[in-house]
Amino acid sequence: MSDYRFIGYTTLDEGRVVRIMLDRPEVRNAQNRQMLVELNEAFLRAEADDEVRVVILGGTGAMFSSGHDLGSALRIEEREPGPNQHVTHRTNGGTRVGAEHRMLQEWHYFFENTRRWRNLRKITIAEVHGNVYAAALMLMWSCDLIVAAEGTVFADVVGARLGMCGVEYFAHPWEFGLRKTKELMLTGDSIDAEEAYRLGMVSKLWPRAELASNTEEFAKRIAKTPTMAALLIKESVNQTQDNMGFYNALQACFGLHQLNHSHWAELHDDKVARAHESDGVPNWKNAGPVRPAVRDRVVADAETA
Repeated sequence: MSDYRFIGYTTLDEGRVVRIMLDRPEVRNAQNRQMLVELNEAFLRAEADDEVRVVILGGTGAMFSSGHDLGSALRIEEREPGPNQHVTHRTNGGTRVGAEHRMLQEWHYFFENTRRWRNLRKITIAEVHGNVYAAALMLMWSCDLIVAAEGTVFADVVGARLGMCGVEYFAHPWEFGLRKTKELMLTGDSIDAEEAYRLGMVSKLWPRAELASNTEEFAKRIAKTPTMAALLIKESVNQTQDNMGFYNALQACFGLHQLNHSHWAELHDDKVARAHESDGVPNWKNAGPVRPAVRDRVVADAETA
């Protein structure tokens, strides 16, 4: 497939670099089902092309992505029965009921998609800017390298605002660290690009105006690495992480995610599988801006230390 509705696909450096862009800027690149299907097709297209060595994943507009599309008119039309229902809602568990329906749909289109992209047989670079929220972290973390514009903000607010124990692809402890993950998930606070750089999650930090050009030059440098060496470097690191328990942890946390959904669906008469305001969370539609994490630390006085 070469024509996309919600992403852009361009080649650079005589075909050695591909740039894929999320392209729903009017809704902050919220991830509807067709976008995710197109993104998977684009990744697989780049993977199949032997000329391609590096794939850049970015987003148009003011931010990389706001996460899952939870209720735009387009998303509702995709989901509900009717002539414009997306085909994926009639396959891969789409016609099943209850927790089975949700588990199969989320496994195929959130969990397994992300895991597949993480293991893509090409080097991938996430180019992020603005806000990177919730399921946007999944897209970013599936990439081998992350570069960010100054001023980028990262947060997962699903605990504080939806009553959920994280997103479907729970890589948080591996990316933020154990205690920082607990802090950010329990509070819904954010970290900035500078802290993400210090944590090692972000490889490069550039001014917004220079992000695209610098990312492309970075990708071209990496594209000069022999393809076999690049692949085995990626595989060596990924296998090391998997041997440390990464994949098993992802699977276990996906099961906990489904349990969390089922808990809320069982409690609510409307069967909505996330927390309501009556459960003690704010209305996610008007909860306000994400707060930055407070950096509490004691600095000793040089004269008394």
